[in-house]
Amino acid sequence: MLQEIFHEHQYLIALTSVFVFGTGAQWLSWKLRLPSILLLLASGFIAGPILHLINPDEMLGETLFPFVSMSVAIILFEGSLSLKLSELKEIGSVLGYLLTIGVIVTWVLGALGAIYILHLPQSTSVLLGAILTVTGPTVIGPILRQIRPVGQVGPIARWEGIVIDPIGAILAVLVYETYRPLMESGVNEGTRIALENLAWTLLYGGGIGAVAAIGLSFLLKRHAIPDHLESLVTMLFVLTAFAASNILQEESGLVAVTLMGVIVANSGVTLKHIVEFKESLSLLLISGLFILLAARVKLSSFVELGWRGPLFVAFMILIVRPLAIFASTWSSNLTLKEKLFLSWLAPRGIVAAAVSSVFAIHLGPEGKGLVPATFLIIVGTVVVYGLTAFPLARFLGLATSDPQGVLILGANELARKVGQAIQEAGFPVLLVDTNRWNIATARMDGLRTKNADILNENTLNERDLGGIGRLVALTPNDEVNSLGAMHFSAIFSRANVFQLTPWRRVEKQEKSVSYLRARFLFGEDLSYQRLAERLDAGAVIKATKITPEFTFEKFQSEHGGNAIPLFVTQNRKLTVMDAEHNHPKAGQKLIALVNQTEEELQRHASEKHAEKISDEKTND
Repeated sequence: MLQEIFHEHQYLIALTSVFVFGTGAQWLSWKLRLPSILLLLASGFIAGPILHLINPDEMLGETLFPFVSMSVAIILFEGSLSLKLSELKEIGSVLGYLLTIGVIVTWVLGALGAIYILHLPQSTSVLLGAILTVTGPTVIGPILRQIRPVGQVGPIARWEGIVIDPIGAILAVLVYETYRPLMESGVNEGTRIALENLAWTLLYGGGIGAVAAIGLSFLLKRHAIPDHLESLVTMLFVLTAFAASNILQEESGLVAVTLMGVIVANSGVTLKHIVEFKESLSLLLISGLFILLAARVKLSSFVELGWRGPLFVAFMILIVRPLAIFASTWSSNLTLKEKLFLSWLAPRGIVAAAVSSVFAIHLGPEGKGLVPATFLIIVGTVVVYGLTAFPLARFLGLATSDPQGVLILGANELARKVGQAIQEAGFPVLLVDTNRWNIATARMDGLRTKNADILNENTLNERDLGGIGRLVALTPNDEVNSLGAMHFSAIFSRANVFQLTPWRRVEKQEKSVSYLRARFLFGEDLSYQRLAERLDAGAVIKATKITPEFTFEKFQSEHGGNAIPLFVTQNRKLTVMDAEHNHPKAGQKLIALVNQTEEELQRHASEKHAEKISDEKTND
């Protein structure tokens, strides 16, 4: 009976299984704090070769690999939206060498390893080496968010992970199309074909990608697309550019969508709706693709590789990647520690899986071993780098297990004053706000800033969060504070996420009001409005040493009992005062909001009056 039901509804069951296993693997990986790609691959193996619930070739037929290719294009476009050209001022030369010298070293050594370790045919080995030049942006992103490394390594790894994918895919196509002419007609003919294909790939991919990006940016800047259609129209541009480029020149579509994403991201248009949609879509596509591609793999093919498979993985991790990094960075200003860290960060992901699966079909029996070798590299690199990258970064001093810096949501006057106090105490500060005037003022005050939407996933990718370990939400909008706290609780943990007490809770005593929140800042009776009123009245933030002689009680008495403890520092550690912990101890330095003396108030009033006159003259 069950067998008849399964046979009758097999395609519905298979399609449902893709989403069930994909979503389940993502949720379980979050719960267990494991790289999602591992559980996605395991789910694909279970759903495919073990339980036989999913047979991708039978389910999708000839549309399988066009679907895979278009999905990869969307994923690469979404990733390229996080790439800012301003970062290239610092990392441009290193990135250029990684994308040239690093690719060549990885390709050549990877091919040699496939020949002498895996004993694959020479043509398959050269192709495998080309495929393994790609890394995994969908895996590198979460690893970097967990580590939050300092210095240039974060932007370098992120740019490399995204830009190298179309380069690796193009290289694989060039190898596939020129290897046989090279063997049959000699070096001259093979080289001519390779250069010709490369030129057409760059011409069609670059040209179509640039035209599509300019056209989309033009429409977005002039608000010619309604908000609710921005994502769909963007998808139209992306898929049309990808398809047109691929039709004219195979695999040039990946160049088109990557370049398109970079141009749009740096064109100055608002991408909020587009990015939010693309993030959810990319997550869905990644989950589905890994399930589908893993379900196609025969587990017996891994057994056939035997001990040679793990040895090849070790060769790629311990020898190939370090040699590629040191060859690419020998003349750079990167420190030895930064080079060592980059040498230990090259996980492979969905692009390697997709490209190898496509070429395995083209090669037929000759491509035997290509897919299992690629999937072994994916699993091996994700396990090794995912479990060891953070301890290594901490050992090298590029990350800390207990970062003390503060990410401040908001750049208003209160946020700026708090940020200055924390920075003067010796801790890194980053202010994030969507208000350009607030950001400009904060920069003039010497604070590090970012003009961005804190709820945008790409905000995390666009800025170095090295040394940042907690969030302090200080905007006038209680809902934004609550959403920011919820958003960052998964990154900093809820113990390190703080928000101001909502105004309704303070003024209307609505204790039952439900907020998506973390810990309340400074005290349960202190809303943004009350703190802003104190600043407007002339209160200032000061740092004072608490000693056995000069106790906190004496400090409060000296300031009329109205001082508000904000932070305490001790032994290079910063503690945020909240509703439960707001009584400093001896030996700590207290950062508090205090009223000014009469002399200070008069000076403050004079400064305010001078600013008012200056503003009136400017307006006139």
